[in-house]
Amino acid sequence: MIFTPLIEATARLPSLCAVCHGWGVQRVCAQCVRRFASVLPRCQRCALRVPDGVVLCGACLTAPPPFAGALAAVDYAHPWDTLITHFKFHGALDLAPALARRLLEAFERSGLAAPSLLLPLPLSDARLRERGHNQAWELARRIGRALRCPADARLLLRVKDTPHQLALPPEQRAGNVHGAFAVEPRRLGEMHGRRVTLVDDVMTTGATAAEASRTLLQAGASEVHVWVVARTPRPGAA
Repeated sequence: MIFTPLIEATARLPSLCAVCHGWGVQRVCAQCVRRFASVLPRCQRCALRVPDGVVLCGACLTAPPPFAGALAAVDYAHPWDTLITHFKFHGALDLAPALARRLLEAFERSGLAAPSLLLPLPLSDARLRERGHNQAWELARRIGRALRCPADARLLLRVKDTPHQLALPPEQRAGNVHGAFAVEPRRLGEMHGRRVTLVDDVMTTGATAAEASRTLLQAGASEVHVWVVARTPRPGAA
């Protein structure tokens, strides 16, 4: 694994596993990863779980999203939902390497070409002040360093401070993020013909990723992919 020495560079001292609280050298121990990060078949376009042998889910066959593909490491379920909540809302930056590693392992299994540019889903200035960090950037910069791929936190901007998506029903989420993003106007030329990978912690309906992807494509990107640590399962999925 070409990324292993880089992503684990700071993980040399014993640590308590954030899931089972046993001692190890990672914040999520190998036993918990084996137990809770099973490899599951996923739609190549939106990363929802699908039956074995299925490449695209029905929704992506009939109404594909603007991004060309999506990669997710785990379902947004125990214990990842709790870990991501702590990482995202409570400043648990010590979890960033373990979460980034799950996504790197998913990439390694996928056989996808290496990304050429990583962009985190940006936060508004108000949301960034509230949290103190952008969880997507904490992931993107670690992944970029591990894959020796450029990661840029200032190329895609959040220009509209919208209500939390979690507070809205699914049918209202696309409208909530409409017009929320823009490419830095002085750097539009950098987007022409680029294959861009958006990085975030969770994808639920995909509305935010879709709006950001449309913005990048309109600015000249040739293709957009989305990488997330966790994908919210389809309602009613087992």
